[in-house]
Amino acid sequence: MAKLASTFRNMALSLTVITLVAAAALAGIYMLTETRINQQKQEAELSAQKAVLNGDENGTAVKVAVDGFGGKMIVMVGFAQDGTILGYKILEHQETPGLGDKATWWFKKTDKPAQNIIGRQATGQFRVSKDGGEVDAITAATISSRAFLKAINDAYAEFKTQQGEEIEAWSGASVIMTDTVQVAEPDSTQTVEMEVQNE
Repeated sequence: MAKLASTFRNMALSLTVITLVAAAALAGIYMLTETRINQQKQEAELSAQKAVLNGDENGTAVKVAVDGFGGKMIVMVGFAQDGTILGYKILEHQETPGLGDKATWWFKKTDKPAQNIIGRQATGQFRVSKDGGEVDAITAATISSRAFLKAINDAYAEFKTQQGEEIEAWSGASVIMTDTVQVAEPDSTQTVEMEVQNE
């Protein structure tokens, strides 16, 4: 078999063929796994919904997206009918490992009342103590803490909107609904999704 000459044309042709084969392989793998990935996301959201509601069958889970320090932060928050925060779960984030990603547990510590938001009455006005608020920020991650509390405030504003009441959340962001209300299970539990864009 004759060896191809090492010319620019032959190298470009070889590279083009390799690129097309790799792209086709990646597209095929994506198509094979897309359904399973979407199913896993739905299962994760249903699991998060149950977790944030802590067994309250009359509660409401609200999913919000805000801009954090490293990128988009997606948070699901559970509210009792009276607006008490039942729980939260950060579904996605790009916060700094070891700093901002502490938000996944920082605001749930029962032995630290100044940072724990679980069981508190939501007001839409949560702020870090550095900004004159009553919630202790994550050490060395104030921006991530602000973003997290903004998500809680925005979730509460949407929760109140679904109850027919309007409140002014401290964050001042514009809200875009991605889905209105979805009933996740045959009980009275509701999930609301919204995305927040900074102005």
